[in-house]
Amino acid sequence: MNTFGRNFRCTTFGESHGKALGVVVDGCPPNIPLSEADIQPVLDRRRPGQSDLVSPRAEADRVEILSGTFEGVTTGTPIAMVVFNRDARGKDYESLRSVLRPGHADAPLLEKYGIRDHRGGGRSSGRETLARVAAGALAMKILGRAGIAITSRILEIHGETDPARMEEAIRAARDAGDSVGGVVEITATGCPAGLGDPVFGKLDAGVASAMMGIGAVKGVEIGDGFAAARLYGSEDNDCRDRTGYLSNHAGGILGGMSNGNDIVVRIAVKPTPSIKKPQRTLNLAGEETEIRIEGRHDACIAPRILPVAECMLALVLVDAYLEAEKYHRFRTRGQ
Repeated sequence: MNTFGRNFRCTTFGESHGKALGVVVDGCPPNIPLSEADIQPVLDRRRPGQSDLVSPRAEADRVEILSGTFEGVTTGTPIAMVVFNRDARGKDYESLRSVLRPGHADAPLLEKYGIRDHRGGGRSSGRETLARVAAGALAMKILGRAGIAITSRILEIHGETDPARMEEAIRAARDAGDSVGGVVEITATGCPAGLGDPVFGKLDAGVASAMMGIGAVKGVEIGDGFAAARLYGSEDNDCRDRTGYLSNHAGGILGGMSNGNDIVVRIAVKPTPSIKKPQRTLNLAGEETEIRIEGRHDACIAPRILPVAECMLALVLVDAYLEAEKYHRFRTRGQ
């Protein structure tokens, strides 16, 4: 399944060490001003090689829009965007051809397909997310026209909440040949009430699915999340007066629909599985062996996952927004 969304459909393609990665977006409304300059700043935020805390892979990640625009605006036809790999080093992974990397999708891929791309994980690589970011940047532009904005922040790294200690934790793990994880919060402001559906099209279910679809994410909370399980109903309910909601324990979503409050999502990001520390594994012959993964990897994924998570939330919201527009047109036609 390489396509996400119903009304705003994104099909991503490409591999970490293949020729290119990209996305085809079908369902974008017409007459939206669009150029590469609208997409590039968001791609730049997830680009590798920007500090000593992230992968040193030297990629400019320059996006090209191949179709779907005319004279600077969208036409309503499929929008194809591509980013060509310039610093792919597939040969660096040759030693991994015959071994299964701990924490990666190697074993499940072999079980399912009988073949796998050992060059950085192929489609399972975190580099695939640049295609989602390209689509999400377009989604954020559409949402911005409706007054909806999405931001994110790192709440903790390896249990540390002070920014300086977060950096120390990443550097310490990197220097030890290890990695660390973190917790990220994503917030959408200006979202109108009524996005989503009350049963199988719940907005929070869509958000959770989108976030869990990011390879490194192992947990999702909306609003108070797991903390709500430790509250009384009198504490957890978001009461109202004439000025609006008095709290936002629900994280902006009630009954599967947005309620007009900020939508607040938190995700748990696991430690990067590619580490230099020796680990036990099996080779393709089923023999026990030891593995040390060299190459260019992030010691912590959390800093570069911020734009990815923002864009996945944007894709969910733009899909729900376009669905609501269709419903509104249908409803008003009979009045």
